[in-house]
Amino acid sequence: MTQATSLLTDRYELTMLDAALKAGTHDRECVFECFARRLPSGRRFGVVAGTGRLLELIRDFRFGDAELEYLRAERVVGEEALAWLADYRFRGRITGYREGEVYFPGSPLLTVEAPFADGVILETLVLSVLNYDSAVASAAARMVQVAGDRPLAEMGSRRTGERSAVAAARAAFIAGFSATSNLEAGRAWGVPTMGTAAHSFTLLHDTEEQAFRAQVDALGAGTTLLVDTYDVRQGVETAVRVAGPGLGAVRLDSGDLPVLVGEVRAQLDALGATGTRITVTNDLDEHGIAGLAASPVDSYGVGTSLVTGSGARPRAWSSSSSPTATRAAPATGCPSRSGRRASRAAAASRRRCAGTTRRASPRASSSRSGRTPHRSPVTATSSSRWRRGASRIRAGSDPRGPPRPARTTPGSCATCPRRPSGCAPAIRRSPPRRAPPPDADGRSDAPYSGFMFS
Repeated sequence: MTQATSLLTDRYELTMLDAALKAGTHDRECVFECFARRLPSGRRFGVVAGTGRLLELIRDFRFGDAELEYLRAERVVGEEALAWLADYRFRGRITGYREGEVYFPGSPLLTVEAPFADGVILETLVLSVLNYDSAVASAAARMVQVAGDRPLAEMGSRRTGERSAVAAARAAFIAGFSATSNLEAGRAWGVPTMGTAAHSFTLLHDTEEQAFRAQVDALGAGTTLLVDTYDVRQGVETAVRVAGPGLGAVRLDSGDLPVLVGEVRAQLDALGATGTRITVTNDLDEHGIAGLAASPVDSYGVGTSLVTGSGARPRAWSSSSSPTATRAAPATGCPSRSGRRASRAAAASRRRCAGTTRRASPRASSSRSGRTPHRSPVTATSSSRWRRGASRIRAGSDPRGPPRPARTTPGSCATCPRRPSGCAPAIRRSPPRRAPPPDADGRSDAPYSGFMFS
């Protein structure tokens, strides 16, 4: 496997190490737990992947001369920390779920027991591996469920980074995919590989028939011919004429797939190619696959929606929704803001908590329109933090909306019986934004819920 670089980490991991060494607290035994706080809208479970890959990366986690020289030149840490890093070998104990197992929010997927210094510098690596691999595996599991006994192939290498493409192929295979188009995943992890030709190969030749003959001559009649470069019906006829009724498969990568698949199946049967399979691609996700359940499809190829975590498409929030746009509430009492507008907004929020139906003023209503669904306010951050013991460290932005205000004092407002952890959310410096609602299929544009470490 490719050697992991110890600099694929956040700077503050090493500055914490430097400070702990100077304070003499670096050897205190700690327990870190990695867990998911919530799942994306529409998800009821997640699938674990990445732990096996992570263990190999931790085994190779070293600070060589080049890395140490960079840290010295940039004055990231002092000489004591540099000497400690030069001899670093993980001395702790790691336990966790097996890959492919189902997990639910709040359950520790991975537990690291180690001295603080040994564990803290692994935070970024642990979270980046488990966040991505488990997101892909969770999406893959949903697709496998709806596909039934029809095989699926991972084809998303061009939609993600070159390293993450290999990780995605591995995670999808763990969750039940049959093959991948990524050759490095086949070499490194033994995932079966597949693939024949793209539209560019057909366009390379003067005619579609010439392209099909070249492919059949090279790969045999059992190959898969892409029949939708020009006209699907003509492409199917040409494919059977060139390869004969023993043609392995045809692939559809465009058009109204539920309609086309039925037409192609009927045409193949009429031409005597009753054993020729039909495979479909074209930006499928679990919802698209479910929509083809009644169609005579034999296999699926999935790319973008798999390697990006299907059902949780990322959404870019504006700068006004950054964590700096929130302000903590006072230590006691209800959240407040000076001025008449704040009073109206806070009063309207308390009325909503109490279940009244009285309308808020127009200004208060405009504030209300951006509220996230009713739940206890918590602090959201854009990066994860680690602490010792049972302290929960929150990582990643809120998948159901922009960062929310800080928690109020429990029981600080007697007028809000629905909020055991406090009354109305703390006032924001900028107007809050509504989390994107799910569409008719239950999907949401909110990003995949990341893991946290404690």
